[in-house]
Amino acid sequence: MGQRPTDTTADEPGTTLILGIGNLLMGDEGVGVHAIRLLQAESFPPSVEVLDGGTGGFHLLSLFQRDKHIILIDATMDGSPPGTIRIIRPRFASDFPRTLSAHDIGLRDMVESASLLGALPSIDLITVAIAEVQPMTMELSPTIHQTLPKIVESVHKLLDVPAGHFSNPRRESEIS
Repeated sequence: MGQRPTDTTADEPGTTLILGIGNLLMGDEGVGVHAIRLLQAESFPPSVEVLDGGTGGFHLLSLFQRDKHIILIDATMDGSPPGTIRIIRPRFASDFPRTLSAHDIGLRDMVESASLLGALPSIDLITVAIAEVQPMTMELSPTIHQTLPKIVESVHKLLDVPAGHFSNPRRESEIS
């Protein structure tokens, strides 16, 4: 599930969480989890954890209290062309896109609860626009699958590290 490699170049354990949200059984809606699987193949310093958050919900609330910075990756059905990637910095539940795919209410409620507890970390939300939820398929559409390298690149930019800096070279050749 989570990953904290033993690279000693980092400052403080538990400061950044990369969290992919999505349901793998609903096609493009699972893009956040697919992106996390690619990122889990990379090596990051101990201050960065990579975690599959599944369909989100209150069981993830403790992560919002623990980490200083969270990079969330999720699908959205916001009317943008499929494959559109956006990076936003929400501070409150109302700052999230109006329609976050199949688990909209759970993620918003979790963020609002963390905010009420005074424990809201810095959040970067990477959204990928999808056209529809495809029930009972684990495959991404070709358009959404093509966004995966761009999502990984966006994560590297948010971490302020060059793409490939912490990468496993074998994995990079697989996504090229």
